[in-house]
Amino acid sequence: MKKRSLVKCVCGLAAAVLFSGCIKNDIPYAKVPLSIVSMQVEGQIGNAVISEDDRTVTLTLGETVNPSSLKVTEFTCTDKASSTLSVGQEINLSSPYKVTLSLYQDYEWTVVRSQPVERTFQVENQVGNATFDEVNLVARALIRKDADLSEFSLFALKLGPEGSAMNGEVTSVPTLKWTLYTNYAEASVRVTYGGFVDQIWRVRVYNSSTNVITESADGWVNVGWMYGTGVAGADCGFEYREVGAAEWIRVPQEYLTVDGGEFRARVPHLDANATYECRAYSGEEYADAVEFSTVDVETVPNMDFEDWVYNAGRNGKSICPWAEGGSPFWDTGNHGSTTLSDKDNVTTPVSDPRPGSRGTTAAQLKSATVVGVLAAGNLFIGEYKETVGMNGRLGFGRGFTSYPTRLKGYFKYQTAPITKINAGFEYLESRPDSCIVWVALGDWELSSANSETGQFTAVEILTDNANNNGTYFDKNDSHIIAYGEMVCGENVSDYREFSVELDYRATNRRPTALLIVCSASKYGDYFTGGPGATLWLDDFSLEYDYD
Repeated sequence: MKKRSLVKCVCGLAAAVLFSGCIKNDIPYAKVPLSIVSMQVEGQIGNAVISEDDRTVTLTLGETVNPSSLKVTEFTCTDKASSTLSVGQEINLSSPYKVTLSLYQDYEWTVVRSQPVERTFQVENQVGNATFDEVNLVARALIRKDADLSEFSLFALKLGPEGSAMNGEVTSVPTLKWTLYTNYAEASVRVTYGGFVDQIWRVRVYNSSTNVITESADGWVNVGWMYGTGVAGADCGFEYREVGAAEWIRVPQEYLTVDGGEFRARVPHLDANATYECRAYSGEEYADAVEFSTVDVETVPNMDFEDWVYNAGRNGKSICPWAEGGSPFWDTGNHGSTTLSDKDNVTTPVSDPRPGSRGTTAAQLKSATVVGVLAAGNLFIGEYKETVGMNGRLGFGRGFTSYPTRLKGYFKYQTAPITKINAGFEYLESRPDSCIVWVALGDWELSSANSETGQFTAVEILTDNANNNGTYFDKNDSHIIAYGEMVCGENVSDYREFSVELDYRATNRRPTALLIVCSASKYGDYFTGGPGATLWLDDFSLEYDYD
């Protein structure tokens, strides 16, 4: 059974349920927020993107899929809730589709579609790549500034789903009748497909004001990103130099990525805290230079896991990953698991460093059963904030504004059969547990709400042992700039080095926070995993360059 598109964070707060038997419920009908947990339809690409905030489900469809008749192949919602939608039902996503979930109260959800179409418009002597106005149905292409608008060749055109007819022709180079205006040439194209696409597009060709442009440049720590446009098919690239230097350095071809008339470069091995300038070239022509500056390395405390304090935390029974009298940066779910006993710390220091370490201590994360419920061994950057009813509220992340390229470290792992199962995870029963280490950079607004230490965190997490309706980390969150993870579901008896490369979704956004989360049980935040699964961690480090 597929779950919503969420990264499974880890909390290990199972002991918080100990008080549930002491609470008397005098309210005859509880107010239970109801959620869609998973959904699939025929022709869908990837997992549904589910937003609890505005109660929407976004389904991505293949470009050739008719949205007016979609069979639901998977649908799950909050346990015991009734729904106006069910598996096997056909729905029309030509417009937003309403779903009502009911359990004491009604909750209306909206299902919407995303159906991107890969479009192409290529002409002779093109500068840059074409743009497509999907609202007004206009495609635009630029050609060399000195090219004749009355004499150019069409190389390729695709305006609708694969296999669409354009003016009645199913071809990548349809016959078009061009009309020459003062500063552009235009043709009309009727696009039809499958009985559900019938559009009239206008395609236009303009002369570019210049044949090459340095669009932008972004500086990280030891890496620079450069973006430019030029004439498609010409020799295009970049030169750069530190501001004040006399000689330009040409960017090697292996650092370039070319897409038609657009190109970019990822240039490693730059100096931190330096100012550079770069310029794009296309053929024999050079564009104006653009300046960019690199930033400094930022460090994270206790990455070697040498610092620990005993009998600390909110309940005075927790072992915490910071020095006596020090400032917390990392935290664990020990605050919840030790509610009754200090023997229930699931994350502890051990005298078992990785070979070659300069330290004497490693972190041991061990999943355990506490009063019948799984408490996952875990370690994360951030703060355990409070216990809410049967669940835990955490703040993931700390302030961080630099640009690491990867997280490296050492780990060992002992898996265990998954015997503790929460609703929706029955398919995992008896399978070997998996550990996970994930890292994310984002531009969240930092908050100190509910913080005992007054320190800021980035993403608030709330577990929900009863219904899996908590607030979890979503790797599709629009605030995320970069993400990476390491998952292991096999026994690793000797320390093994791992490397998690961060996949950046943008190069020009400045991070505000860094999140690193580690768990001995991948689905520990859903109280699902194998008691006894144990993860050892040592000597983490952040790198800021590419090979």
